Amino acid sequence: MHIRKIAAACICITALALGGCGSAGAHASGSNDTARSHDSDTSKTTNTPDRKGKNMAVVVYFSRAGENYGVGSVKVGNTAKLAEAIAQATDSPTIEITRDEPYPESYDKTADEAQSEHRSNARPQITLKGDVDALDDATTVYLGYPMWWGDAPMPVYSFLEGHDWSGKTMYPFCTHEGSGLGSTPGNIAKAAHGAKVEDGLAVRGTDAQKDAAKTRRAVDQWLSQQK
Repeated sequence: MHIRKIAAACICITALALGGCGSAGAHASGSNDTARSHDSDTSKTTNTPDRKGKNMAVVVYFSRAGENYGVGSVKVGNTAKLAEAIAQATDSPTIEITRDEPYPESYDKTADEAQSEHRSNARPQITLKGDVDALDDATTVYLGYPMWWGDAPMPVYSFLEGHDWSGKTMYPFCTHEGSGLGSTPGNIAKAAHGAKVEDGLAVRGTDAQKDAAKTRRAVDQWLSQQK
């Protein structure tokens, strides 16, 4: 369906379709597209603790800034804010999944493009930014994304299918506006071959963007339940 701000019903459907947008965007791409080689961007602030002899964790996320449902136009995406809260709580480095061609600034146009990608099961080309080397050493991966059309954005699957996840435990987390995690834990388990996928965390995008204290409480409770 095409999303237009004509009636209240359409707005509600759009909110569920693109429930928790975040930073860095991209363009629609065919299902046979391949992920680009990963690029480390040290301009971002990341924690880089001594990794020797430790069970390392890393926070990897896709997020989109710009116009977002319920929060207006933002410079830092909802999922990026949630990812930062998890990184701070776990003292972990971060890696951002970015789509090589950014999504539109407009919420509606991004929703349409994301739906097209979802229907074609696209695998857009991506670049990783942040402490990319931490992924090799990590035994625990916190994977974050907004919920778009009931699923993780397609760049997340480009990332998952480009790695061997043997021996790693993955904890999904998402921002949303009503859908929760949906079927994404199962979808991630299918795409992340070799990974053990554990219980995830779902936080409303409006909370992640506007209520840092509430978000941190949700993160702390979730982390306390992990084995």
